[in-house]
Amino acid sequence: MMVSLGVRVRRLRRTLRRWSVSPRLHAAGQGAACAGGGLVLAAASLGSIPQPLALGMLLSLSGWSAVLLALGAAAGYILFWGAAGAQGVVWIMLGLGIVLLVGDGALRARFPLLMSAFGALLVSASGLVYLLWMGDETRFAPYLLRVCLAFGSTAVFEAAAKRQDSALRWPVQGLFVLALAQISVTPWVNFGCAAGAYLSCAGALPAAALAGLALDLAQVTPVPMTAVLTAAYLIRLPRWMNNRLRTCAPAAVFLLVMALCGSWDLHPLPGIAIGCVAAVFAPQPLPFTRRRGESGVVQVRLEMAASVLDVTRDLIREAEEPPIDEAALLRRAIERSCSGCPCRKGCREKLDALPESLLHRPLGDGSDLPLTCRKSGRMLRELRRCQEQLRAIRADREKRREYRGAVVQQYTFLAAFLRATGDDICRRDFSGETRFRPEVAVCAASRERANGDRCLNFAGPRGRYFLVLCDGMGTGAEAAEEGRRGAEILRRLLGAGFPSEYALRTVNSLCALRGLAGAVTVDLAELALNTGRATVYKWGAPPSYILAQGEAIPVGSLTPPPGLSVTDGRETVQKLSLRRGETLVLLSDGAGGEEVLRRVFGASEGSPGELASKILEAGFSDGADDATVAVVRLCPEAVGVG
Repeated sequence: MMVSLGVRVRRLRRTLRRWSVSPRLHAAGQGAACAGGGLVLAAASLGSIPQPLALGMLLSLSGWSAVLLALGAAAGYILFWGAAGAQGVVWIMLGLGIVLLVGDGALRARFPLLMSAFGALLVSASGLVYLLWMGDETRFAPYLLRVCLAFGSTAVFEAAAKRQDSALRWPVQGLFVLALAQISVTPWVNFGCAAGAYLSCAGALPAAALAGLALDLAQVTPVPMTAVLTAAYLIRLPRWMNNRLRTCAPAAVFLLVMALCGSWDLHPLPGIAIGCVAAVFAPQPLPFTRRRGESGVVQVRLEMAASVLDVTRDLIREAEEPPIDEAALLRRAIERSCSGCPCRKGCREKLDALPESLLHRPLGDGSDLPLTCRKSGRMLRELRRCQEQLRAIRADREKRREYRGAVVQQYTFLAAFLRATGDDICRRDFSGETRFRPEVAVCAASRERANGDRCLNFAGPRGRYFLVLCDGMGTGAEAAEEGRRGAEILRRLLGAGFPSEYALRTVNSLCALRGLAGAVTVDLAELALNTGRATVYKWGAPPSYILAQGEAIPVGSLTPPPGLSVTDGRETVQKLSLRRGETLVLLSDGAGGEEVLRRVFGASEGSPGELASKILEAGFSDGADDATVAVVRLCPEAVGVG
């Protein structure tokens, strides 16, 4: 049977699409990109002196990505610089040690320039060691330039990795052009010139200008490349220019500028031509539909609103409560106990000398009072009443502190949310491509008419998917109402783009202020449909389980429930991967645990619905508590037949 060329092309297209959603190929591609990026950045130099750009990118990463980049960078320093690259290898090894030691935790978030400072410290310290003991002859100006590049490149790479903003990609592209300018297959093919020409044809004006500046700093040609690439970009702007003229603009402008300057150097021309051809076949970026002025105004307004919330929060936090006038309470107790006593004038001096510590200790039968009183019973009764008033005042103030802490916390959350929303509005790229599709099944059972467990699953912004399980403590209508209320609050906050940890702490504050400590427990699974990763948040809920490779792996541990305090308690967080078909199981208290999963583990090969029903059937036996089983599994997006 003959197969037409069109059928072969469609089959190849389907195969490529399947490969594009394969987690293994994505992981391999990311690893190769990290190692290749380190290899390229190791070639960067200024004045024939190696520069620590690879160290800057290394300090912006974490985990296996950092390890692979370190291997590529170390190989690059040895390959491009030989013995002169030994100091670069030292930078990379020390930087990798710091990355593995610091990790990707709260320390980086608390100190944004921490890794940049580490980069500058490593380069400066190693430079001094090589200068004093290794006979290095690097002068002060190149030494200072290295330190500044280590600090600046780390800050640029880290900001670009966190914010995913197009404006932050421009300096990153310029740094890579600076490194590529030192890599040539032959004297006539310079990869830096090719990258610069590509950016002038398919990039933004700042990217083209920075690429030209990088080529000038690398001294690849006496022709001013900044002027060449900037002018080539400006030629693209008139509407009457067709695509062919726009593509040929970098080469034509290079020849024109070369003739005007009188610096005849044709070596960069083949590389520029390669970059122009690559720009023809490269996919064009999607146009940005919103006008920058409008989005900028909205961002400024959101930032101003966030600043007002910050100021209000600080004022509430710094407000001081007046001290409790314990002396006045004691005087009032004395006046009540001594009213109508004929001896009160003679006891007046002794009564005024009574210490305020009487309000803080047990009074007993009055034998330990510092004076002899004819009406000791009445005196003790008034002092005990005064102690009760003092305890009530302290309890009331403690409750007010809880309210104040909740208000301060919410102002902090709202200010951060407004700033993040402003950044999203002005972001030029909205990469929310989903590569996985969630399969969710929920089964519940209850002896009561109202089930106290409430489970919701819904899609969130930017390719996020949420699975919420709220277990109202106990059974009946009251437990069902608490579970429904907690799940609904989380659905609204998460659907609006509120960060998961902020949403959970909001539920905790509401429970604490209403005096409903332990009224509900929360299980929250946040799935990233573009990467296949999941983050499981728990607050008072029993452990969840991952079914993979023939075993049930517990996720999280049992913690105190929300509502005990506004500020003291917090959720537990555990990150995991569902890219390889793993199954995540969330259980409420009445659905059993690990023993039940072991008995029905053979059902994990079936669909999530079959697995959920079998777990519920095996775990819901006595019916003492409501039972809910939620099962989620990520599958690659279905590829249509061409």
